[in-house]
Amino acid sequence: MTSTPSIFPGSIIPRPIIIARNLSLDLGEGDGRVRVLQDIDLSVATGETLALLGPSGSGKSSLLAIMAGLERATAGSLHVAGQDFSALDEDSLATARRGRIGVVLQAFHLLPTMTALENVATPLELAGIPDAMDRARDELAAVGLTARQNHYPAQLSGGEQQRVAIARALAPAPALLFADEPTGNLDHTNGAAVADLLFARAAAAGATLIMVTHDEALAQRCRRIVRLADGHIVSDETRA
Repeated sequence: MTSTPSIFPGSIIPRPIIIARNLSLDLGEGDGRVRVLQDIDLSVATGETLALLGPSGSGKSSLLAIMAGLERATAGSLHVAGQDFSALDEDSLATARRGRIGVVLQAFHLLPTMTALENVATPLELAGIPDAMDRARDELAAVGLTARQNHYPAQLSGGEQQRVAIARALAPAPALLFADEPTGNLDHTNGAAVADLLFARAAAAGATLIMVTHDEALAQRCRRIVRLADGHIVSDETRA
């Protein structure tokens, strides 16, 4: 007798950490209103590595922003880590993201008046996480920046700034890590090093990784590739 796979931990099929149904996004008003995403259905399993691949304007960054709770869909439903994101107001979304979702962007978005250590520690302190400075030091050490922890962003290279951004995103031990073109502002050598670090740190943290890229080679490092075009999912491939 065969058993039916369950969606609960320890089962054959991992529990979905994201369930999106019929997501659509419109931007603009009146005659200038544009549909950016159309009827997106997507489930993401816990622990998965997933690339959102497509040309500029395909809607991949908008989809990531919605799943990360940074943007609201115009229509549809979205459950993230067991919470109904489509039913939460802005304050509740911010609370839901805190400590559970990490985000790494193409533009590093470090606070220029804070050192690397302070940039990593501040979100921990705001979340009320104890020993914020010690955890920030550990995370900077994990990305190879112990010697640069007291430097300001302007004193760091692009690759070093992105390492700080990765440390900041992963320091709270989030269940979900979103990365939007994380190597887009870096040269080939630094981009490859940051990509290696991103995958390694996400795996070490046990985080589900969802990454937006237009780079086919980078996407191929993920176990699953979802391709978008004109606001639609056009293919969904899980690799062996």
